Amino acid sequence: MLPKTGMTNGYMALAIDEAKAAATRGEVPVGAVVVDVATGDVLGRAGNRVEELNDPTAHAELLAVREACIRKDSARLPGCDLYVTLEPCAMCATALSFARIRRVYYGAYDPKGGGVDHGARIYERNTCHHRPDVIGGLSEKECGDLLKLFFKDRRDQTD
Repeated sequence: MLPKTGMTNGYMALAIDEAKAAATRGEVPVGAVVVDVATGDVLGRAGNRVEELNDPTAHAELLAVREACIRKDSARLPGCDLYVTLEPCAMCATALSFARIRRVYYGAYDPKGGGVDHGARIYERNTCHHRPDVIGGLSEKECGDLLKLFFKDRRDQTD
């Protein structure tokens, strides 16, 4: 459990650590952490594992939510918040709604692939039954810089 002061930045720091670990595995550097709001306990944490698992659904958010659901022995996480380094895509945003996540904090905005504040805007659809609170731009520069460096390095390797 993190100290009560500065919890938001502390949880995002854990997500950033997961993103960095994902990058070292050759994955797009996205990390996520699920937190039980009542206790402050981290219930799930993960970085992307799409390439490693050959699984297009192995996004950090989904892996962290799966772990938290197992720990809570529930398919729903209504008293939990998610911290993720990149705006969730439409697939992840939908899964977060299904899981009844209370609040989503994310770092970098994703104008191309985001599903929350960009693109599909899942939570604005009248077919969306649960709309978590969303706070974007948390540690935005650090999260965005991780992604920019990762893709720059990938481009440099192909030149």
